[in-house]
Amino acid sequence: MNATADDGTPARLKDAPSWLINQVSLHSHRLVAESMAAAGARGYHYRLLAALEEFGPASQAALGRRTGIDRSDVVAMLNELSDQDLVRRSPDPADRRRNVITITPEGTRHLHRLDQVLAQIQDDLLAPLSPAERGELVRLLSALLAHHSGR
Repeated sequence: MNATADDGTPARLKDAPSWLINQVSLHSHRLVAESMAAAGARGYHYRLLAALEEFGPASQAALGRRTGIDRSDVVAMLNELSDQDLVRRSPDPADRRRNVITITPEGTRHLHRLDQVLAQIQDDLLAPLSPAERGELVRLLSALLAHHSGR
């Protein structure tokens, strides 16, 4: 994905990290959307199922905060996952006004299949990099994210 003078990219942008990150992000989003769709899922599904498996049952609001998904999108995605019997909603015994979401055994199996899809996406996205370069890229991006998110 090298930007060259003949591809229409202004020279002052081709070495700007913010532009490069954005271009790679666009490509990454496309890979995720296409690959997840081919697997009968969405990126949001993966994020929600991963959070439920790793952290256990949670309220819709907590899932939204944990995954960075807007509250209204969380509800829509949980409806889709519930329709496929991948998650279960049940009333919160401490507060009947809210639901607790739990991943089902089928949801766990689906998540493990999506883990393989995500691994292939990473391989496709990072194909030109060696394993050491991939590790360094992850380290650098993690440092940038931690700095800008206040962690």
